Amino acid sequence: MEQPHALTKLKNYARQLKQNLFVLYLSYKDSRVPWYAKLVAICVVAYAFSPIDLIPDFIPVLGYLDDLIIVPLGISLALKLIPPFIIEENRAKAEEIRQNGKPKNWFVAVLFILIWLFIAIWIVKFFVDKKSL
Repeated sequence: MEQPHALTKLKNYARQLKQNLFVLYLSYKDSRVPWYAKLVAICVVAYAFSPIDLIPDFIPVLGYLDDLIIVPLGISLALKLIPPFIIEENRAKAEEIRQNGKPKNWFVAVLFILIWLFIAIWIVKFFVDKKSL
């Protein structure tokens, strides 16, 4: 079954932007990058490299929202904030990193696990308190 043209274009666009994650990864460490661009780049890279999504992929529609919309928009914004000459300098270095495999960000993974645990505890307490009324 063939996918609609618009969805295919969106997926290709998202794939191209994700290739720039490694450029952002190197750029946020560069002292020539403005602090606000570093902040956006760090957030995008940390989220994208996290082995756990904030919205798990098994949740229908919403699970792929971060992959198709949130991450690409963050990458696009960060790239616009970083001076173009720095982005170009980091492209060759990024290609080498990309070939060696994507780094994992376990700090963000733990943060997402804690968020989900907090939500689960809150839901359990909510239902326990309802039963005792």
